[in-house]
Amino acid sequence: MKKVGHEMTLTEKMYLPAITKGLSLTFKHLFGKKVTMQYPEERWEKPEGYRGLHKLTKDDQGRPKCVACYMCATACPAECITIEAAGAPWPDREKYPNRFEIDMLRCIFCGMCVEACPEDAIVMTERSELAAESRADLIYTKERLLAVEERVTLTPPRRPLDNVHY
Repeated sequence: MKKVGHEMTLTEKMYLPAITKGLSLTFKHLFGKKVTMQYPEERWEKPEGYRGLHKLTKDDQGRPKCVACYMCATACPAECITIEAAGAPWPDREKYPNRFEIDMLRCIFCGMCVEACPEDAIVMTERSELAAESRADLIYTKERLLAVEERVTLTPPRRPLDNVHY
């Protein structure tokens, strides 16, 4: 019968080479540059072209630029954009979005909707904090998307046990 491989030595049986290799890697990173950030006190710098939360833009008269052409909803691979069109009350437009929603639970932040929009009505901001208390809070309506600020100032985190007295 042919033997395949080799007999393990005592040090190999005790995994000493593997442990030594792992510890050397640990010590190498222990004294190197730290990769952990103290979030939210420290923030990472977002790269150019970062795709965060969506924002609907307004024209000079304060109206949404969106003309309800459905191109963003059609281009979206996640199918997270819902538009309901209505006749526009303004003479210079045929229709406008009566309902415009983006389901952030489905959105993959690919930016296809921004590229597809012929009116530049939808842009992506640098905002990345999208925490919510319920799933319904992550469905952004037209009003919320129009009110999104370009850069969001972070309020200090609330400490839930501050009000507890023993």
